[in-house]
Amino acid sequence: MNQSIDQQLANQNLKSIELGNGYVLTIDDLDRIALKECVLRVSTAPAFQQKIHDGAAFLQSQLEKDGYIYGITTGYGDNCVRPVPLDLVPELPLHLTRFHGCGLGSFLTESQTRRVLAVRLASLCQGVSGVTMTLLNRLEMLLHLDILPVIPSEGSVGASGDLTPLSYVAAVLVGERDVWYKGQRRPTAEVYKELSIPAYSLQPKESLALMNGTSVMTALATEAYKRAEYLMRLSARLTSMTSLALRGNPEHFNERLFAAKPHEGQGKIAAYIREDLENCPDNFPVDRLQDRYSTRCAPHVIGVLADMLPTLKTFIETEMNSANDNPLIFADTQEIIHGGHFYGGHIAFAMDSLKNLVANLADLLDRQLATLVDPKFNHGLPPNLSGVQGPRAAINHGLKAVQIGVSAWTAEALKHTMPASVFSRSTESHNQDKVSMGTIASRDALRVIELTEQVASAHLIATLQALRLRERDGFSTKHYGKNMALFIRQIKEEIPFITEDKPLEELLRTLISKIQDKKWNLFDGAYL
Repeated sequence: MNQSIDQQLANQNLKSIELGNGYVLTIDDLDRIALKECVLRVSTAPAFQQKIHDGAAFLQSQLEKDGYIYGITTGYGDNCVRPVPLDLVPELPLHLTRFHGCGLGSFLTESQTRRVLAVRLASLCQGVSGVTMTLLNRLEMLLHLDILPVIPSEGSVGASGDLTPLSYVAAVLVGERDVWYKGQRRPTAEVYKELSIPAYSLQPKESLALMNGTSVMTALATEAYKRAEYLMRLSARLTSMTSLALRGNPEHFNERLFAAKPHEGQGKIAAYIREDLENCPDNFPVDRLQDRYSTRCAPHVIGVLADMLPTLKTFIETEMNSANDNPLIFADTQEIIHGGHFYGGHIAFAMDSLKNLVANLADLLDRQLATLVDPKFNHGLPPNLSGVQGPRAAINHGLKAVQIGVSAWTAEALKHTMPASVFSRSTESHNQDKVSMGTIASRDALRVIELTEQVASAHLIATLQALRLRERDGFSTKHYGKNMALFIRQIKEEIPFITEDKPLEELLRTLISKIQDKKWNLFDGAYL
């Protein structure tokens, strides 16, 4: 089995990241893992392997002393007061995986599932969970062979961690439930038989260590972070295009102006827009001394996200590289310490905050687009940006319905901004009486991001259409900043000039996919 993994890695020539040697996993690493651009390895360093062995051995010694250990010789949750006879201890981990097999909702995507496996492996490699090296190697194997548990997205309250969704990881390790393998959903047992992989027998604390943590909410948070980061950059570019299309006042982004209110992220957004407008002619026909807020105040809206991303990144990456199950096993001091590290409060706050910030991008772009299509406010552009001239203009409606769609997507995004973390519910016989709702917050954030990506795709069509209309009327493309000019050349290959009315759903879906995949390098090929 190990030989096949090593051979696969050699054939793919992939970068390898080694866990357990002090390496701190990053959000960017998770992105590469999700896309199968690099792989995780469990450290073979003797000191690390000894630490893992010592934790498992210490637990076993406590069992042999008839120790009273939560989730090992007791029931789970409120059942912690119920002792488990020693002859039944080996069966207890399997019961935890099975009674939590009640997830519902849509399934995590394959890339999201890779993130989940990677984050859980990183947590267990902190070396204080009392698991065996065999378990770590089994998780490593699932990632390397791309055998991915089918994980329902709903059913977690975010404390005691992501119990129900992570039960699907534990179940797959023991050969139960289903996996995605080579693009097909198949029974785990069938795939194991095909690959000559024996089912794994969970050791006393291993189901608890696998399931009692924040790995699903954190994995989803890493995806949300990267998509929000890209939307931030794209929103700055769309604002630049909107400003040019509306014959806006470039002085709204003046460097001295932003030095007087020196929020760092806000200043960066203003600088991006300023660079896009660097070739704006001195005699540019500014129609208003002050543009409407959706253009003039765009750095102040987008900049809040830019300023908060570093803080949110710290929260997410700290959670990724933490031990977050219960209890923790400290073999060096012969201690078993019970706590609540499975509580996902930091991820809940990060995602509740992120969805608010991203929804504001949707609202900003919605207002910009509404201005672009309205002849009362768009400074000479045709109604709804229709490209038709002459008698046929009477029957063509341009982007009228697209603007309605953007309004709908924005409204839905704004509706989802209610913080999930304040909706804690008392569960499990009032043992879990205060819970984080972190997984719901992460899912909400991804939904808000998806809706904002839909808004951005429509905005791309509208701003490019508006600039083409300006070009038709004599505006010169030499007045685009260097990076904007490159970007516009790229999207012109994707987006046709719209004359006669036609359905735009397929085009919108294509653009959404490209935004989600971060296909366009927005600023000299650089990302934040």
